[in-house]
Amino acid sequence: MEFLIVLIAILLATVVLVGVGDRFNLPWPVLLTIATGAVIFVPGVPQVDLDAELILPIFLPPLLWALGQRASWQMFRTNWRAIVVYSVVLVVITILAVIWTALIFIPGITIAAAVAIGAAVAPPDPVAVEAVAEPVGIPRRIVATLQTEGLFNDAVSLVAFQAALAAITSHSHLSPGALGLQFVYTAIAAVAVGLAMGWLGALGRRHLAHGVGRSALTLVIPFAVYIVAEEVAASGVIAVVVAAVQMSSSKGDLEPEDRLTGAAFWEVVEMLLTGVAFGLIGLQLRQVIDDAGDRIGEMVLHGVIISAVVILLRLAWMLLIAALGKMSRSPRPLTPRTFGESLVMTWAGMRGLVTLALALSLPVEDFPFHAEGLVIAAVVLLFTMVFPGLTLPLLVRILGLGQEDWQDRQERRLLERAQRAALSSLKHEAEEAPPEVVATVTEMYRRMVPKKPSEVEDQEAYRRQMKERKRRRAIFTKVRDTALSAAQDEVIRARSDRGVDPAVVDRVLHQLDQMAAVSNPEMYSMISVTRQSGTGNKNPRPEGRAPGEA
Repeated sequence: MEFLIVLIAILLATVVLVGVGDRFNLPWPVLLTIATGAVIFVPGVPQVDLDAELILPIFLPPLLWALGQRASWQMFRTNWRAIVVYSVVLVVITILAVIWTALIFIPGITIAAAVAIGAAVAPPDPVAVEAVAEPVGIPRRIVATLQTEGLFNDAVSLVAFQAALAAITSHSHLSPGALGLQFVYTAIAAVAVGLAMGWLGALGRRHLAHGVGRSALTLVIPFAVYIVAEEVAASGVIAVVVAAVQMSSSKGDLEPEDRLTGAAFWEVVEMLLTGVAFGLIGLQLRQVIDDAGDRIGEMVLHGVIISAVVILLRLAWMLLIAALGKMSRSPRPLTPRTFGESLVMTWAGMRGLVTLALALSLPVEDFPFHAEGLVIAAVVLLFTMVFPGLTLPLLVRILGLGQEDWQDRQERRLLERAQRAALSSLKHEAEEAPPEVVATVTEMYRRMVPKKPSEVEDQEAYRRQMKERKRRRAIFTKVRDTALSAAQDEVIRARSDRGVDPAVVDRVLHQLDQMAAVSNPEMYSMISVTRQSGTGNKNPRPEGRAPGEA
C-alpha cells in the first residue's frame, strides 16, 4: 500500500510540475527529481525499495518505443555516422576513461568493478534528452542527433556492464575480444527480433477492428519485444527501437482516427512513465546515502572527479567533431558544427534512468564497491542531468541557438506536396460527384497550406460560415476521404526521401488527420470547411490558412 501511495503521489506531482515547467520554461523531469529527492528527507515518508532487475524492463520498453515511433529507416540511413561516432565510439572511450580514472583515484578497485561503474555512467539517456532538451528550443538538427545517439548507446553499455558483472560474480577476467563478439551478436540478433516482432505487430494491428485495441497493442508490443530479445541474449534496447520504426513505417494502414487516438494515448503514457521514472530516481537518494555511511564525503569526491572526466571528455569529443566537420568537404557534416553547438550537445549529454538502474544492479554480496558505485552514479546524475537541465535554457539563449526555420520551410514544402496529390486525385472524382461537393473539397485542400503569420483573417466570419453548410455529409466525406488518402500516402512515401525529417512527416500527417476529424459527421456541426452553395460569402476567409487556424 505504501508503494501505491508513493506512486500516485508521483503521478500527481508529474501533472503539477508539467504545468510549472511550462510556466517557467524549466524541464519538468528535473524539477520532479529535485522534488522527490527533497521529500525523502521529510519524516514519515516511506522508503521505496526497487528491484533493480525490474527497472529497465518496466520503464525502458515503452519510453524507447515512444522515441522510436518518431524515427524512420531513412533517418537511420542518413545518421549512420552519428550512430557509430556517438553511440559506439564515444561510449567506449567514455568507459575506458572512467576505468582509468577509477583505477587511479579509488583505492583497491578491480578492473571489473571499474568497467561496471564506467558502463553505468557512460551512456546519455534518450528519455532524459527527449524530456529535457527538446522543450528548451534546441534546433531540431541537434535534438535529432542527441536522440539518435541515445537510442543505441545503451546497448553498448549494457553489454559491457553484463560482462563486468559476470567477471565480478565468477572472479574471472574480462576479455575485450569476447566483449566485441558479444556486442556484434546482441546487435544483429536484436535487429532480427525487432524486424520480426515489428512486422507481426503491424500485421496484428491491421486485423484488429477496434481502434482502442490497436492502441493497446502498441503498449503491449514493446514489452513483448524486450522480453523476447533478452531471452535470446540480444539487446532489448535495439530490438524495441527497430520494432517501433518497423511498425511506424506502416502508419498508412491506419485510419485517421486511429492516428489521432494513438498519438494522444502515447503522449499521456510517455508523460506519466517519464514522471514515475524520474520521480523514482529522486527517491533512491536515501538508499544511496544510507549505503555510503561514513565514507560519503570521499565517495562524493570520487563522483565529482568522474563527472568532470565524463563532461570534459564529451566536450573535447564534440569540439573534435566540429573541427573535423569544418575541414570536411561533405555536404552534410556531422553535428555539432560550431563551438556553441558543441557546448549545447555537451550540456545535453544527460544521464538518467539507465545509469540509475545499472548502479542499483551492482551486486551487494562479495562486492565492496556497491555503495561506491551508487554514490558515483548519483553524483554523475546531479552534474549531468539536474544542473544542465536547469541551466540549459539559459545557455541556449546566451548562444542564440533558437529553433531553426528550416523545419518550418520543410513542413510547408511537404504540405504543398500533399496538396498537389490531393488536388490531382480530385480530378477523377469530378466526373461522378456533384460539382459543389468537389468544389468544397478542392477549396479545403487549396487552403491547407498556411500563409505567412503576418496575414490576418476574419475568424468570426468563418465561424458563421461553418454553421451555414451541413448538408450532403455522406457525399462530402466520401470525396474528402479520396483526396485525404492520396495526400497521406504521398506524405508517408516522403518519409523514405533523403533529408526529410520524420518529425516533419508526423506533423504534416497530424494536420491531415485533423482535417479528417473536422469533416466527421459527429463533429461537422461544430467545425466545417464548406461554404454555402450559390449564395456567395460577404466575408470570405482569406485563402492560404488551414481550417480553424487562428
